Amino acid sequence: MASEDIVRLLRAARVAEKQQTLFYRALAGKADEAAAPEDIEALNGLLADEQHHLSRLSARLVELGHETGAMVAQAPPCDLASWRATARQREGAEIERYEELLRQPLDEVTGNMIRAMLATEREHARNLGGKYTEAI
Repeated sequence: MASEDIVRLLRAARVAEKQQTLFYRALAGKADEAAAPEDIEALNGLLADEQHHLSRLSARLVELGHETGAMVAQAPPCDLASWRATARQREGAEIERYEELLRQPLDEVTGNMIRAMLATEREHARNLGGKYTEAI
């Protein structure tokens, strides 16, 4: 059974991933309205990866015997013209969050999952594109 500190960090990561999905979903909609195909592709790829992370964190909490609980998350403000700078900052925060989780005494399955997510978030920050998530 994971410690309460680890569960708290996993839950916080789950909420942050939900916020990321809302952020990228809103931006993808704006890119679609603006008929910006490069942005649409990048944002939908990022959205797909973040949704996968959200799903995986939710499943892992259940696997560890914890309720996921209701989440209240709102889409952060987003502007299509400056989305890359904002996304890079947000991806940096995700990298820090997963690095912090990896400093905890995680079980092997959770550690492997977080390492895979961290690698994906680093790709997001580097390339501002998605579809880097492997089945984990």
